[in-house]
Amino acid sequence: MATTAAGPARAARAGLSGWKPCAEDRTAQCATMTAPVDWANPYGPSVRIALARRPATDPAHRIGTLIVNPGGPGGSGVDFALDSPWFFSPQLRRRFDILGFDPRGVARSSPVRCSAALLAAGPSVAISTSRGYGATVAYNRRLAADCARLSGPVFGHADTLSVARDMDAIRAELGERTISFYGVSYGTLLGAQYAERYPARVRALALDSVMDHSAGTEAFLTTETAAAQDSFDEFAAWCARSTECALHGRDVRTVWARLLDRARRGVLSDPYDPSYRLTEYDLLSVAFGSFYDPQWHALAAYLLEAAANGRSRRTREAFTEVEHSFPAVFCDDWSMPLAGWPGLRDRLAALAARNPQMPVSPLALTSVTGCLGWPLPADNPQRTPALLRTGPVLLINARHDPATPYAWARTVATQLGPRASLVTYDGWGHTVYGRSACVTAAVDRYLLTVRPPAAGSSCPAVEPEPAGVGKRPTAPAADLRGRLTSRVAG
Repeated sequence: MATTAAGPARAARAGLSGWKPCAEDRTAQCATMTAPVDWANPYGPSVRIALARRPATDPAHRIGTLIVNPGGPGGSGVDFALDSPWFFSPQLRRRFDILGFDPRGVARSSPVRCSAALLAAGPSVAISTSRGYGATVAYNRRLAADCARLSGPVFGHADTLSVARDMDAIRAELGERTISFYGVSYGTLLGAQYAERYPARVRALALDSVMDHSAGTEAFLTTETAAAQDSFDEFAAWCARSTECALHGRDVRTVWARLLDRARRGVLSDPYDPSYRLTEYDLLSVAFGSFYDPQWHALAAYLLEAAANGRSRRTREAFTEVEHSFPAVFCDDWSMPLAGWPGLRDRLAALAARNPQMPVSPLALTSVTGCLGWPLPADNPQRTPALLRTGPVLLINARHDPATPYAWARTVATQLGPRASLVTYDGWGHTVYGRSACVTAAVDRYLLTVRPPAAGSSCPAVEPEPAGVGKRPTAPAADLRGRLTSRVAG
């Protein structure tokens, strides 16, 4: 397989344009590559893949190319590469060209586009009746038709296996025998599937906050929701021990229960927009989005303000047509069958019984309901990955991750076999690299030497800082869509 990997890429007329300074940042280099929309039809329609790289700052000691992917799905690898001086350590930047590309269907790479008006008219993600279930199925079919019309042939060909083939075409065009890879969240699926298809092309593979692509509908909903509940439990425990919590000294679960009750009754105002009444799903999304960094300080202040009917302002922008790659990618990678409304209703009831504060993970619910009625079958549905045939591979995951549960990382490490090593960050949040000197050193050491850490390695937790303190960017706690499609989300 490895000896023929470059051949199909060239036969499919994949070609990389010359590198030139990036329009966004002239200190970095940008290029585009042409690839077939359908790798099984190499002479059919093509897509243009946007790339950016920052050359190694110590070229005399350059190891090679480190390809990076920020997950999402929908995150921009170009932006990730442009921002790499902020994210990666000087040690890595000295030794690697850091290269990112926007996956097909995303950002600058033939993006999937849909009508903003249709997106705004979508039904509630929180389905509560048979009629609502049917409306969601019908809406998703209309949305898919609209996105296909506006996006062209890339729609229906945005699955991760196709992106993995694009990545190997990039490797071939760079003239690199092997590549190193760092992927975050959904990007870990790309790394794992690339390694499975092209094992001889992998020098090093670091998977940060790990997706379990073997999980079916039941396991996906159950594990994701348990992780969301765990993150709430950790937030409540922090409020109990820290005077920095705006709710310190109060029963956080009681405050939360009252807010949920008001949201269910339609009488809870959004502190960011008092004219808007928060639904239960909205409130769950506020909390869930804040668990990513985590932004516990901001969440506590938000809940306190909501309880007091406080007021502040935010603005919204509208566009006639917007990028909307999440379902086009996710529904091509995952098959999430349900036995109609009764099947979803029974699952939601079981989840709520086990997870009193977070009765469902907003991310899991959005993912599952977003694919109901999707007219195209998944090209890359779930399966158990094969045992690794590469050298050592590194997995890292927070023990209290709201989006890619720690249980997933343990499962995938077992599935990949003895060549996979899992380092546990005994703290909170989504995306592990950079959270502590311990975590950064473990990943850097592996990428620089390809020597795995000792079995069972872990790094101690670091208490979250207030918003705006430290290196990590912040976002409004309620901006769940922004969190899910940001360059570090999953």
